[in-house]
Amino acid sequence: MSTAPSRPLRLIVGLGNPGGEYAETRHNAGFWFCERLADELGLRFSHESRFHGLVANAREAGAWLLMPQTFMNRSGQAIGALARFYRIEPAEILVVHDELDIPPGQLRLKFGGGLGGHNGLKDTSAHLGTNDYWRLRIGIGHPGDRSEVVNFVLKPARRKEQQQIDEAIDKALATWPLLARGELNTAATRLNARPAPPKPPKPKVPDDAGA
Repeated sequence: MSTAPSRPLRLIVGLGNPGGEYAETRHNAGFWFCERLADELGLRFSHESRFHGLVANAREAGAWLLMPQTFMNRSGQAIGALARFYRIEPAEILVVHDELDIPPGQLRLKFGGGLGGHNGLKDTSAHLGTNDYWRLRIGIGHPGDRSEVVNFVLKPARRKEQQQIDEAIDKALATWPLLARGELNTAATRLNARPAPPKPPKPKVPDDAGA
């Protein structure tokens, strides 16, 4: 894995598929994060055809928010267009996406590394010419059978799972001040901590104990 740089983010990208039929599906977890972040910052998205996506300008943080409207497997077309226009380096980009290999409710923030078979990341790397950009992986869990993956990511999460995903996004949003300042390694330490395992139940004391 490449050395993680410490510099403020200039582009935050949420991956997903456009259209109402996909809005609630697991594959759109990246969109959910960007929409929530825009709400917290009081930003509005507008469609920018030259960038093939919905764009918002977080001026105070000196960053852009982007939701590609090119469908997942062509996400890099939008990311590459905006990054080239504003001369944004890959190390200044955070791509937020759903992650099968992480359970709902958990997150991983990392720099560089493999693509895990994610089509949105594959196209992003192809257009940027490198894997060396930040990723925020939002756990959605795995169906257990590789043949079910496509059907799984293109369906809404179960109620309990959706609650866990929403809570994970809340946790990620709480680190926004760190992300905006470029303190991504500190944010990663907070976000990547796995929850403590539940404590075993205390043994029941028989009613006649001590009698």
